[in-house]
Amino acid sequence: MSQAVGENGEIFLQIRGKTTLFYDTIETGEGRMKPMKRKWLLLTLAVVLILELAAAAGIIYKTRLQGSGEEEGGAVAKAHSALAAAGASGDAQETDREETEESEEPQLNGFLVAIDPGHQGPHVDMSAKEENGPGSGEMKAKATGGTTGAYTDLPEYQLNLDVALKVRDLLEERGYQVVMAREDNDTGISNKERAQLANEAGADVCVRIHANGSEDPSVQGALCLVVSPDNPYAGQLYEESNRLAESVLAAYCDATGFANQGVVTNDTMTGLNWSEIPVMILEMGFMTNEHDDTKMADAAFQDVMAKSIADGIDAYFGQ
Repeated sequence: MSQAVGENGEIFLQIRGKTTLFYDTIETGEGRMKPMKRKWLLLTLAVVLILELAAAAGIIYKTRLQGSGEEEGGAVAKAHSALAAAGASGDAQETDREETEESEEPQLNGFLVAIDPGHQGPHVDMSAKEENGPGSGEMKAKATGGTTGAYTDLPEYQLNLDVALKVRDLLEERGYQVVMAREDNDTGISNKERAQLANEAGADVCVRIHANGSEDPSVQGALCLVVSPDNPYAGQLYEESNRLAESVLAAYCDATGFANQGVVTNDTMTGLNWSEIPVMILEMGFMTNEHDDTKMADAAFQDVMAKSIADGIDAYFGQ
């Protein structure tokens, strides 16, 4: 603030660059000028000064508010930036998880395996006839009901399915493609149709899963059935079928401890005679034998059985 006196006695008061004019005289009613009392002059100046200071304070307050707004705006902008960064980070993490999940999926090894769980539920009528082999003229029942555990009452059709589904899952985890002849006990599919299903699917091999029975309860162990070299329908498959059977049977008996009854040739099985690919029947054990029956009915032991079958298939393909 600065003050100056004009040549006519006026007072120039400059506050914040703004000049205000005052007079130290006042005009009387008679048109004459008389000196303004000093106290009134000082009071007037004080009022003006207070008003000017109040105005200045308002500007400062407004400026601070603007500054505060700018700070708040900056904080909001920073918050938005942080959220955007967090979102980008979350998207990146989600992408990483998806890529990890994809990388954890088994890589296909190029082999297709047909798994045939023998038989079906007893409520499915399979009594109609079909040819035992292409052009044979000999007719056999489309399928039979199988045996039952003499000590566990477990139906063979259920045991076959339980183990087959476990084998399927293991093979798929190892990169195989699998075609199943049935995945429930209600499917009515004949032995001929099972073979044709595997043929038409382009499977590399077919593993048929069964369990055995005997009039002699002391007979136990596992064995495999394959066509003979002289089979009129599929004799050309003998060598590869035998190699497949030996691989599966060896792995199975080593893992389960079941007696190895060897690979046996048989030319009467419709499901073997109609096959166009290496095929075998695994008789996992005798359900008429107490040892085999009780072992095979145990769910945990079925895991061992299934893994050994998958291991035998691996060995055949050199996996």
